[in-house]
Amino acid sequence: MRPNGIIIAIDGPTASGKSTTAREAAKRLSYIHINTGAMYRAFALYANQWGVSSTDDSRISGLSERAYIDFDENGNILLEGRDVTKEIQVPEIAQLASELATLPQVRSKMVAMQQEIGKNGGVVLDGRDIGTVVFPDAELKVFLIATPETRAERRLDELVSSGTNITLEKLTDEIIERDKRDSERALSPLKKASDAIELDTSKLTFDEQVERVVELAKGKVD
Repeated sequence: MRPNGIIIAIDGPTASGKSTTAREAAKRLSYIHINTGAMYRAFALYANQWGVSSTDDSRISGLSERAYIDFDENGNILLEGRDVTKEIQVPEIAQLASELATLPQVRSKMVAMQQEIGKNGGVVLDGRDIGTVVFPDAELKVFLIATPETRAERRLDELVSSGTNITLEKLTDEIIERDKRDSERALSPLKKASDAIELDTSKLTFDEQVERVVELAKGKVD
């Protein structure tokens, strides 16, 4: 057992419920939630604010060294000390984050930050490569899946509440394209770890999927 407990790695495609499930599971277990996808989106927002494209390797490398990304006590993502949780939810930033996540200099910086934060355990991390790259030795690995349509419906509710207008059809297409790009990228592709437990959330309520993860975690601790 690590000093603060086990490491729980929750991976899966976009809008599969990773972040919300991880956040609530961490709360019920009194663990720290580390939303790694939010870290990449926060960096994408940073690059966007500086007008730097994903193809400008030199400037992106410099930005990755300067960017300060952290979480507050409530799990909100901070960029340079400012809460940007809502700002990073827009499709344009999510799209840029997916592109930036393919760059070695960006991934190495983010992975190093994640490993430092979580090394002593007592954390729930969610992303696309937690169980395969960031913490391949995590005591519990869960791979969440759901149909593209189900995921689009969930994400649409989030976007509408934040004031973003997009059709369900367009969002579904974007999610399918994201899945393809994330799975086919050469660097840390979206991939289920061989020892991960797959959990299909398409027909589960939020409480049901959270409780399943909490039960698995308690089983590991016991």
